[in-house]
Amino acid sequence: MQTHQALSGFSRSAPPLLLLLLLCSTTASGFGSMGPISASFGKDGFFCAIDASGKQDVVCWGKNSSSSTPSSASSSASAFLSNIPAMAALSGGEGFLCGILANMSLAYCWSSIAPGIDLVPPIFKTTAYSHIAAGKNHVCAIRGTYYSDHEFGTVDCWEIFETWNKSLSSKQSTLFSDQSISNLVFKKVVSGEGFSCGGVRDGGLICWGPNSSNLGVSGPVDNFTALASGRASLCGISDFGELKCWGDTDLLAGHPNETQYVSLAAGEHHFCGIREDNHGIECWGIFNSSLIPKASGFVAITSSDFTTCGIREDDLVIDCWAANASSSPPEYDPPLELCSPGLCTPGSCGEGKFAFNASILNEADLTSLCVRKDLTICSPCGSNCSEGFFLSSSCTEHTDRVCTACSLCQNSSCWDICGLQRPPEMRKKLWYHVRKLVIIFGSSALGFLLILVSWCLLPRLTTSREEGNKKQFKSCIGKAELEADNNEDPHPLPSVVSCPGMAQVFRLSELKDATNGFKEFNELGRGSYGFVYKAVLADGQQVAVKRANAATIIHTNSRDFEMELEVLCKIRHCNIVNLLGYCSEMGERLLVYEYMPHGTLHDHLHGGLSALNWVLRLKISMQAAKGLEYLHKEFVPPIVHRDVKTSNILLDSEWNARIADFGLLTSNDKDHKGDLESDVYNFGIVLLEILSGRKAFDRDYTPPSIVEWAVPLIKQNKAAATIDRYVALPRNVEPLLKLADIAGLAVKENPTERPAMSDIASWLEHIVKDGLTF
Repeated sequence: MQTHQALSGFSRSAPPLLLLLLLCSTTASGFGSMGPISASFGKDGFFCAIDASGKQDVVCWGKNSSSSTPSSASSSASAFLSNIPAMAALSGGEGFLCGILANMSLAYCWSSIAPGIDLVPPIFKTTAYSHIAAGKNHVCAIRGTYYSDHEFGTVDCWEIFETWNKSLSSKQSTLFSDQSISNLVFKKVVSGEGFSCGGVRDGGLICWGPNSSNLGVSGPVDNFTALASGRASLCGISDFGELKCWGDTDLLAGHPNETQYVSLAAGEHHFCGIREDNHGIECWGIFNSSLIPKASGFVAITSSDFTTCGIREDDLVIDCWAANASSSPPEYDPPLELCSPGLCTPGSCGEGKFAFNASILNEADLTSLCVRKDLTICSPCGSNCSEGFFLSSSCTEHTDRVCTACSLCQNSSCWDICGLQRPPEMRKKLWYHVRKLVIIFGSSALGFLLILVSWCLLPRLTTSREEGNKKQFKSCIGKAELEADNNEDPHPLPSVVSCPGMAQVFRLSELKDATNGFKEFNELGRGSYGFVYKAVLADGQQVAVKRANAATIIHTNSRDFEMELEVLCKIRHCNIVNLLGYCSEMGERLLVYEYMPHGTLHDHLHGGLSALNWVLRLKISMQAAKGLEYLHKEFVPPIVHRDVKTSNILLDSEWNARIADFGLLTSNDKDHKGDLESDVYNFGIVLLEILSGRKAFDRDYTPPSIVEWAVPLIKQNKAAATIDRYVALPRNVEPLLKLADIAGLAVKENPTERPAMSDIASWLEHIVKDGLTF
């Protein structure tokens, strides 16, 4: 994304005196076209957007310094309860906003001072409208039913003004009652300061109002798919994707001629557009290019005096930024809400668009983002990705193209786009194939000789290769496994389906099919992150799909998710539930993991599944410790689990323990020791549960805390009293008493006295090697 004509945040063509006057001016001048998000201007300015609840409710937020009544439904202090009905579309003026009611197509206008008072004049309150556009202090709307396909109509206009007691009132407009347009049929309208312009059904753009002649719009012009107006300027996107602007030359100087856009918005002294190719933001006029988000695509934008807000395409969360450094940070702090990506319309989407799928928002009761099931939100397809991303999947009927971070580029399809060199091992592989071809097409005698040699050496080569592969895999999971191999571990390492460092990019559609539409009967579990589903891929492979809920998506932006994936893709260990792939499509956050058929350790200890014998319990203790040791030792900074418990220890098809749901991001603390010690403490609780069969906290016992119950017994050399009596005891209980001692050390009150996970793993390994005698 690039900006145009920006020098220290200002237009090069504007004279210094004009710039000073413009920046000192407090007159509102930017008015966006109708959309799912809009802004009002001036000292009482505010933003509103249609939320993604499927009810088309409206969420509003004001300036940080003077917010209205706090909203109990939002986490942002600047959000307020608008007390207004559901809306189909929004458009903002100075100190007020207007919209079309979602259920009746009636116009409705309100201010932040009195949001419950409708500012539409009584004469127009019962008229249905298909399009509405608010200017500085007037509104024009096209008659017709909003949800009717291809609805056109005549225009009504009214004025909104401030009364003697500083409240707002309205009346039918005389300034905009132009007889020349009274009988024209319009399909689109936009309003600015003292003018309105509309696209006529028969073609062309016509402007009216006292200031319309200053724009210089004359003669035949194209049809327009989008319009936006400023104080004395107008820009539109033609049917051919061309950007055309009229009016204030100082603000319009430097507007891009080559870039194509799908949406426009106007601020106090600038215009912004959403690019057609990568859905990035570009602006022209007076603005600071460094404040524009560079790594995010948007589905809708709007501007107030000095702030622009947009709805991000990857998660439908609102993002705001200032127009110039003097007003940074932006005056408006948006709430954490999922907002509608577009306007609900009847009919199917045409070429170059996709129908937004509500199911990706992970809301159980949400089947549509619109108040009626027959309505669709048609969003423009992207054809490219922003810098640092590559196109991993093209746009389809129900999903936009998928952009993936270059840090996750794994094959030749994205090396050139991301500017990456072919990996050395791949170059070796190519050279190997070249030599192979030379051999194949060599002399027949030499070929025959080579075949004989290969036939004789094949068994040896195969064995050597298998051993090499085995060592290569084990080298990626730490030294402990190599040592275990030398000691002939009776429990061989389970194979990992995915190669180390690799992660497959899945489409949302195939994961939806694999989980039967994320149905409840496929659910394996749920947590703060979201839901986990059992899935069967098209090739028959069983996997587990973790699907983020809306709260997780809101609090995890795209860059955080990419950083998480970078860490997850590096993790490969036989005692970790390894990542196989992911899907980051249309705001969805899906992680695909190895499937663990024997469930969780919690299920077997406390959930009624088959009881585990002591051999398995000790082995599971050791393997879980090794998994945590791997996270603590093999990464810099270390990965801290933060939620070590029996329900996060899973059992694979061979009853091997696998650590799951560890902290996705490495700790940001300078001192990781405290976090690591917390993991050790929680693992000590796990060991006590394995030893006793009791839950970590159970009100049926006194004391209910397993630590408060077990530790005094261990200190009194009565650890035998903590051993689970429902499992047959071995003749030699010494290994179990050692297990109790290790647990007691791990749960010491003083964190500095707790052992490291590497020590615990080593001790448990010795216990397992010593074995149990029955």
